[in-house]
Amino acid sequence: MKCAICQETLGETFLEKVKGTIIRKPGASKPYTICNNCQKKFKSKEEMLNGIK
Repeated sequence: MKCAICQETLGETFLEKVKGTIIRKPGASKPYTICNNCQKKFKSKEEMLNGIK
């Protein structure tokens, strides 16, 4: 999987879980994965949603 903001490839744990956060836009069912570096840059969920390409 890739980060929705910076397009960096995300790693997985040994149980195939994504290392990062999954967020969704209000009212939408499509999940967006966010890497740890982008989580540090954008402090709130709204900022992350605005940064999605």
